[in-house]
Amino acid sequence: MGCKQLDAFGLYRLGSIKKGKVDKDTEGTNLGFSGCCGTNSSKRKISKDQHYNTGEDKKVIGREMESTLKALRDGESVLDLSPRSTVSGGVEDIYGEDRATEDQLVTPWIFSVASGYSLLRDPQYNKGLSFTEKERDAHYLRGLLPPTVSTQQLQEKKLMNSIRQYQVPLQKYVAMMDLQERNERLFYKLLIDNVEELLPVVYTPTVGEACQKYGSIFRRPQGLYISLKEKGKILEVLKNWPERSIQVIVVTDGERILGLGDLGCQGMGIPVGKLALYTALGGVRPSACLPITIDVGTNNEKLLNDEFYIGLRQRRATGQEYYDLMHEFMTAVKQNYGEKVLVQFEDFANHNAFELLAKYGTTHLVFNDDIQGTASVVLAGVVAALKLIGGTLPEHTFLFLGAGEAGTGIAELIALEMSKQTKAPIEESRKKIWLVDSKGLIVSSRKNSLQHFKKPWAHEHEPVNSLLEAVKVIKPTVLIGSSGVGRTFTKEVVEAMTSNNDKPLILALSNPTSQSECTAEEAYQWSEGRAIFASGSPFDPVEYKGKVYASGQANNAYIFPGFGLGLVISGAIRVHDDMLLAASESLAKQVSEENYKNGLIYPPFSNIRRISANIAANVAAKAYELGLATRLPRPQNLVKCAESCMYTPVYRNYR
Repeated sequence: MGCKQLDAFGLYRLGSIKKGKVDKDTEGTNLGFSGCCGTNSSKRKISKDQHYNTGEDKKVIGREMESTLKALRDGESVLDLSPRSTVSGGVEDIYGEDRATEDQLVTPWIFSVASGYSLLRDPQYNKGLSFTEKERDAHYLRGLLPPTVSTQQLQEKKLMNSIRQYQVPLQKYVAMMDLQERNERLFYKLLIDNVEELLPVVYTPTVGEACQKYGSIFRRPQGLYISLKEKGKILEVLKNWPERSIQVIVVTDGERILGLGDLGCQGMGIPVGKLALYTALGGVRPSACLPITIDVGTNNEKLLNDEFYIGLRQRRATGQEYYDLMHEFMTAVKQNYGEKVLVQFEDFANHNAFELLAKYGTTHLVFNDDIQGTASVVLAGVVAALKLIGGTLPEHTFLFLGAGEAGTGIAELIALEMSKQTKAPIEESRKKIWLVDSKGLIVSSRKNSLQHFKKPWAHEHEPVNSLLEAVKVIKPTVLIGSSGVGRTFTKEVVEAMTSNNDKPLILALSNPTSQSECTAEEAYQWSEGRAIFASGSPFDPVEYKGKVYASGQANNAYIFPGFGLGLVISGAIRVHDDMLLAASESLAKQVSEENYKNGLIYPPFSNIRRISANIAANVAAKAYELGLATRLPRPQNLVKCAESCMYTPVYRNYR
């Protein structure tokens, strides 16, 4: 059986007024801190000693696989839940706002009953011309709107016609952001119903250009800006955010935005875009999502000299000053929102990304999309591609161009899956994976000069200086690009891959499109139509010798919305590597025979909500298995549970 919707209680009652604002009412989903999926809100604290008590727990620990991050933690696992990691705080859904059903009438509380101009200017409740005659009288809207009463479907049709008139992608982006700021539900309705068309607009590649020009197009704050000026009072800053029941935070410090480098405070476009997808693709309600930018300065001279730049005009803080600010932030987040709030790191530079993930992985519910999300979506594509290229995962040889957080994260997850299949130590699995960085092939003779996250990939081999030479001597069956440098998969490189393999698997993952290692057209033409190709940014279908080739997109949006939903519905308190493998496994299984016939190794985005529900169920199941879930009892049907918890953007009827 699936989840049962529970009746709301106290729905029309005034909430506790804080800073002149009353708790808002239901949003048509039950993703709250209590009552989700028909479970209770009982909290379960697990000490390290308790966790080792049962025989089953010992088996789980025994099955755990080593990872680079575990090495950085001196062997500490995310399953080692210690009392020092527990911080009190968090909120309860005492007004039942997360448990109302779609057909219930709601009152839009803001200061009192929202009415007139205040209602039309609140994006969470505004319906524009869709307010009925009765609602216009009840909420003092008579005369403030033209006489026509429209449907949401007609509004959607009108806006899509308008957006399609724009020729420049950035204009479409600005139009969508304007819509989000005035009518939240209509924004998500458009995005869900036209996901394949609008995903490249609100996410990569257009979001990259939006970040570069964020200072010029900035209109209204869409998240929290925490800078060095707020040091010592970050908890107070978090309390300034109007929503209390936060379940997902996406945070960036703007140092490595996509493949565009340091964009400082203007990196806010990334958390805003990611959280829009959390709602549209994963069903997490908008008010439970919080975008945050940590501003410690920028080393981008162009921005420092730009009169329209909106961030701190100073060089980037580093070292102890940086980590002290981040530690205050992470502590404040848990104090304010509780143990189960997910903090997703986005676009941090390599030297900070691994450090933060390793440091807080055992004390907080944290996830790095660049390291773990990318790894999970690429592993899913590789597993799915095996039906086209043949063989098992351990039988293939992998060569990466790029050894940063994305490249090493993907490599590690592939090695973990190999180790799981062969039951061999992960060190053996790593030997099938080779990485090339800016100095050439990573080999053991370079070990002393390598960053810590590259060292596991330093194998015994003569030095190799170029990617082309590495392809020729390593003879990989799979070539993966995560370098952030465009046009590095040259004609010679693709031809060398093709000469070694009947069907080479080529993944050009760098974003945005201008940074892609090669285009779909180049991959198909240079391989004479034999390559199985996928990229990070979307490419149009390619016609080669009378045959049309549709390439897949290895987009993190396949993974992180469903992954986060799975953590929320299970009440997970830590992220474990096995959860990433579970997400990959679920995504790979959803590639249909028809997709394979078209050369695709990813399912279409048109089914993304169903895909996310299945991923969420798989991730939640793994959380329960590992003893990391706190929402008890476990629902019998996790897929139905995930589906029933998803936010839906249809208009509500106001009383």
